[in-house]
Amino acid sequence: MKSLKVSNSFAELPAEFYTRLQMQGLKHEVQLLHVNPRVAALLGINEATLQSPEFLEIMSGQRDLPGGITLSAVYSGHQFGVWAGQLGDGRAHLLGAIETSSGGTPLEIQLKGAGLTPYSRMGDGRAVLRSSIREYLASAAMDGLNIPTTLALSITMSQDRVRRERVETAAIVSRVAPSFIRFGSFQHWYANQRPDLLQALLDYVCEHFFADELQSAYTNPKDRVLDFLDLVTRKTAHLMAYWQSVGFVHGVMNTDNMSVLGLTIDYGPYGFMESFYPNWVINHSDRGGRYAFAQQVNIALWNLHQFAISFSILGLEERELRQVLDRYEDYFYDKYFEIHARKLGLKQITQADEDLFNDFWRLMAKQASDFTLSFRRLAEIDHDEASWLALFNQPAEAKAWLARYRDRLKVDSLSMEERRTMMNRINPLYTLRNYMAQEVIEDVQKGSFELIDFMIRLLQNPYIVHPGAERYAEPSPLEKQNMMLSCSS
Repeated sequence: MKSLKVSNSFAELPAEFYTRLQMQGLKHEVQLLHVNPRVAALLGINEATLQSPEFLEIMSGQRDLPGGITLSAVYSGHQFGVWAGQLGDGRAHLLGAIETSSGGTPLEIQLKGAGLTPYSRMGDGRAVLRSSIREYLASAAMDGLNIPTTLALSITMSQDRVRRERVETAAIVSRVAPSFIRFGSFQHWYANQRPDLLQALLDYVCEHFFADELQSAYTNPKDRVLDFLDLVTRKTAHLMAYWQSVGFVHGVMNTDNMSVLGLTIDYGPYGFMESFYPNWVINHSDRGGRYAFAQQVNIALWNLHQFAISFSILGLEERELRQVLDRYEDYFYDKYFEIHARKLGLKQITQADEDLFNDFWRLMAKQASDFTLSFRRLAEIDHDEASWLALFNQPAEAKAWLARYRDRLKVDSLSMEERRTMMNRINPLYTLRNYMAQEVIEDVQKGSFELIDFMIRLLQNPYIVHPGAERYAEPSPLEKQNMMLSCSS
């Protein structure tokens, strides 16, 4: 690890942004459960390093990253629509940033579950094995689907005991991202009426992560703020379009769980839609359905409004901020229809396609068909119509829609093979169904690491057939569909 080039740009911010501290790593029978080879290669970490005792010690929170500065960040935020005040990294430690093998933006390494921080509130600073596995798998799944996300380099485990709903074993996930700065990072300084520190954070983010998109100098400082807000708005709108296209439900879309870089972060209770229910809620704490699948697009905009208000202490007027946020809808729908044109094998979705498009969603909702496979098998209708129709309880209604769809395909000058290739490049054969994650958890708890390795390879290339994964390319067993999870999951 000493050969890696490590930087600490976040630690160069004023001391109010974080607390430097020591980790309280795993202690008893610590072992490396898995390393994601794709992420390791991205960071330029070779096999010899991965097998070294030093790597295990660092990734299990027993040793700092050589050349790094270990710290936990402060932020605030709205949780379930209610202002929660000061929050922060309650069980996360930033170790430093590693320069990538491609020479791009350095990637920060953050450990989740390495002990108490000043921001732990009533928590214990630990993470349990099952939730750590779920986050590790989710990062790989979203990466495989080409959806912006934090990555996960490794997962370590031990026999340290942690109490949740029951006593469980501890684990640590090493998260990887250019930055973990969130909407709540800016809200914190607005709430504390510190325009100087909000400006410092804005300058840091613009210079380190948006240098290519923003001008190096502005005649009017307000213009830089508005351009920055526009970038975050567009990235957030595009992220929502990606989520909705694969049936992903985040579960805890609080403002402190929204990345200013447009990444999917903080995998708590999450799920990929199985049978299609527009109002599906994954988090059983979300009794009002605030973060249901059908609400995510609107919630992201609500979160952006709270984020944008922060810049009023820099002299921005509400009218100016709102004009930027008014672009959110166009940003979302432009990306959403671009994605779904390819998902449906069309050159583009036009206004003339509105009824056909909307009726497809109504058909899936009415018959609770499998979300992933309703798109994937549509590519195969020319030689296997029966498999697609089998997803619907009332195939006659599905067949009537299919006849209209076939007529629409004639409008585009795409061959059967061109359409099929287009669709299979964007419609996954596999998504991370909850029962799949549970099988991995149970396999690891029995002492076997084979299934987690297989699942990572499957999820990171979900568009091709994987031998031995046939049942994962079928609808989930009825009793295992669309289950709800707790925050400790």
